[in-house]
Amino acid sequence: MIVAGLGGMGSAALMHLADRGRRVLGLERFSVPNTLGSSHGETRIIRLAYFEHSSYVPLLRRAFELWRELEARSGQHLLKVTAGLDAGREDSRVFAGSLRSCLEHGLPHEVLTGEEVNRRFPAYRLPVSHRAVLQPDAGYLIPEACIDAHARLAVAGGAKLQSMEGIEGWEAGGDGVIVHTRHREYTAERLLLCAGPWTGKLEPALTDVVVPERQVIAWFRPRHPDLFTPGVFPIFVNEVPEGTFYGFPIHSIPGFKLGRFHHLEERSDPDAIDRDIHPADEWVLREHVRAYFPDANGDLVHSATCMFSNTPDEHFIIDFHPNVEGVVIAAGFSGHGFKFCSVVGEILADLAIDGSTRHETALFKIDRFKPAAAAG
Repeated sequence: MIVAGLGGMGSAALMHLADRGRRVLGLERFSVPNTLGSSHGETRIIRLAYFEHSSYVPLLRRAFELWRELEARSGQHLLKVTAGLDAGREDSRVFAGSLRSCLEHGLPHEVLTGEEVNRRFPAYRLPVSHRAVLQPDAGYLIPEACIDAHARLAVAGGAKLQSMEGIEGWEAGGDGVIVHTRHREYTAERLLLCAGPWTGKLEPALTDVVVPERQVIAWFRPRHPDLFTPGVFPIFVNEVPEGTFYGFPIHSIPGFKLGRFHHLEERSDPDAIDRDIHPADEWVLREHVRAYFPDANGDLVHSATCMFSNTPDEHFIIDFHPNVEGVVIAAGFSGHGFKFCSVVGEILADLAIDGSTRHETALFKIDRFKPAAAAG
């Protein structure tokens, strides 16, 4: 078997396949891990209350279990629980969707007014009209360490990992798939495409289904850093008229990190993404800090670019190729997928080995994008 792409999803799939005794090769065009795709940035949110769709909650429960197992196996600290706030007006997608998930799945939670949030967590300055779901099962993952842990355990389990050798193309051949890289040709019974923003370049039918987007994140120096530490500052998603923003307590880099979903809405070629940070990039994030987290409105400490890979409905693709037997596609994680890497790796191993999975994946079927995705 071959896993193409060893970011968050691919590295997890590689480990799960190796754990089950499969002979598997992982191919990655850059280093493992790296800062050139979608799976980096020092911290990534994980939250059990899920406004995007309540059917994600069972997958998240399993993801939490697998992240804790990975910590135990690797000896690395990968997940920090801080609690989480999903905030917005009462009829906002973020607040209403998060509350719906809590009620449907019996998740422990509190509903707070904006004033109550500000009183309990003094770094916040939410509007009085806001409502927020406070859910204890939330925090952040350390993405680079997660990928490293998955990759190391995969190799220890017998997987072969080849970095700096990206897949250039593939085709059906013989009893399986032929994979081409810059250096050589491989054949395998199964191919797992986990190429993130490069998915459309490896499967042209998905060019307009899995769309790469430039994303910028920034870290600002707080005037009162003690208000932004993991023990007192929950991760958040905040929906306001200017957009939907997300943020973290201080970790590693000495600043308050935040981003805006779909940042400046810039579609990008993953091989030619603008990695420079421009005044407009800082402005859109600083304005949110100024308005809602004024104690963090200090110097810009650090900034970085990454990529979202968006589907039209912003739900994932985890499915078999519609026309080529032996190919499984994992793509379109739309800026909210990293937290699921541990369980997606398990699902991909299920599909590659057994042809099915016990996990509910109906939401992620590729044929919902007919006719484009089915063209093959």
